[in-house]
Amino acid sequence: MPSKGDEDFVPKKKEGECVKVVVRVRPLSRKEIQDGHDEATKADEDSGRITCQNPKADADEPPKCFTFDAVFAPSITQRKLYDVCSAPVVASVLEGFNGTIFAYGQTGAGKTFTMEGVQDPPELRGIIPNAFQQIFDRVALAAEGVQFLVRASYLEIYNEEVRDLLAKDPKNRLDLKENVDSGVYVKDLTSFIVKSSHEIDQVMQAGKKNRSVGATAMNAGSSRSHAIFTIIVECCDSTGTVRTGEHITVGKLNLVDLAGSERQSKTQATGDRLKEATKINLSLSALGNVISALVDGKSQHIPYRDSKLTRLLQDSLGGNTKTVMCANCGPAGYNYDETVSTLRYANRAKNIKNKPKINEDPKDAMLREFQDEIARLKAQLQGKGTYDENGEWQGEQKEYKEVEKIVHKEVIKEVTVGVSEEELSKARDRVETNR
Repeated sequence: MPSKGDEDFVPKKKEGECVKVVVRVRPLSRKEIQDGHDEATKADEDSGRITCQNPKADADEPPKCFTFDAVFAPSITQRKLYDVCSAPVVASVLEGFNGTIFAYGQTGAGKTFTMEGVQDPPELRGIIPNAFQQIFDRVALAAEGVQFLVRASYLEIYNEEVRDLLAKDPKNRLDLKENVDSGVYVKDLTSFIVKSSHEIDQVMQAGKKNRSVGATAMNAGSSRSHAIFTIIVECCDSTGTVRTGEHITVGKLNLVDLAGSERQSKTQATGDRLKEATKINLSLSALGNVISALVDGKSQHIPYRDSKLTRLLQDSLGGNTKTVMCANCGPAGYNYDETVSTLRYANRAKNIKNKPKINEDPKDAMLREFQDEIARLKAQLQGKGTYDENGEWQGEQKEYKEVEKIVHKEVIKEVTVGVSEEELSKARDRVETNR
């Protein structure tokens, strides 16, 4: 009978795959070194174990130990961390799976550095920019007959309000909606179609300027909101290698930088900072409750609706997604309680079972809409058809009907199709003339 201790609990095998959990221990900060703090938390990369020694405990008290899919010592490079825990998820998204990578941990533990890193030098770039590069490296190698469409959105959850970081007014509150086909989504969320890693990086940098940050006693640039950068990759394979005709897959990648859990006694937060911390802790608590309900095997109800964060991550926790959690920890002894709390949180998460599957030929694939539009315009340019008096397309090729579309899920800011602007302009003029 296995022990039910922190490190040894083994869940019963079920169908699906577990959430992958990795832990990163950051180096001691300059201030921690100046204040004389010692390392109490250490990572053994070879065994995948984290050990935490309580600085207030008796000398003969053994350290707490936890085992994860992978652990990273302070010396780990950004690239190696990405290759181990993120690259496989991004590769799956390119195949049509959903993927989520999120960073969790105490405030000041290095979550934003793990997810974003810094622009220069390139080796310090985090998971998000490295994912950009991997996606567009793959797009560049696409065989003839394989098309990709990549679009990106960026939102934050600030004080339990969902905000669009790419909108003209990023402080406007957006609503969460739900439908049978796509699950939970954000109504009117801005989405940009991007054609290179440089373009998608520009999108991220533009949104980053609008993100809510503030100074606390523990972190001069503390994230005051949860941020989710979403990349949707549509792929249309018409080579016939998968099946006769076109095969469309849609992969969705959520890159999540959670705000850190806080203790007011350490952050010395007051006023707005304290209100923000309260909301952050409540949503992280709701996330913990969802994780607990998923792994205890007894809960009839999973409380996804208790926070905006858990609703948006609903598919990532127990649903149709390949999920990686990167728990970030500070090594100093004075953070022992918070570090052990983070590790216990992460230890529960690794027992969550997801059921990922490839998203094939979804009804709302934009590639198909664009292909229909291109075919219609090209047919019109070639003079093989026209609109009748009722506004319906009549011609040698497929009959096309102009349909008024209400885009309720997202606002597409740029649409690039396979004909030139001049051709599009002529086609529009001809439409007006024929009407």
